[in-house]
Amino acid sequence: MFGTASRLCSRAKVSPRTVQSGTSKRSGKTGKGNFYLKSGLGQAAAGAARTDTFSGERYRRLIKRMPKAKAKTAIARSILVIVFELLADPAKRYKDPGPGHYAKRMDTQRRTSKLTAELRALGWPVALTPAA
Repeated sequence: MFGTASRLCSRAKVSPRTVQSGTSKRSGKTGKGNFYLKSGLGQAAAGAARTDTFSGERYRRLIKRMPKAKAKTAIARSILVIVFELLADPAKRYKDPGPGHYAKRMDTQRRTSKLTAELRALGWPVALTPAA
């Protein structure tokens, strides 16, 4: 009926919206959508935010740079995408990447060189020794 997960998210009104006038862009309200679906997703997102899962870790990363309500909507959208993918293909199984997913993806060598360059720019002498 919806075809893709993005169409379902748009119909449920949990997709981010951009209002553009000329060259200026700003974020807009998502809209009302289906009250029962949106409130159920909001409750699921609030519950997922308190867990030690990928969704909970993502919520904690998002609230550092955006309001809590907006982060909750982002988690609700993620949950709806997961549900759509599972319902679209009955053979699929969901495997949670876990709370350490972002830490595993971080390029430690690149981050180390960036931080040492910042310290040198501030005038600190830097000599790195590998940890045991």
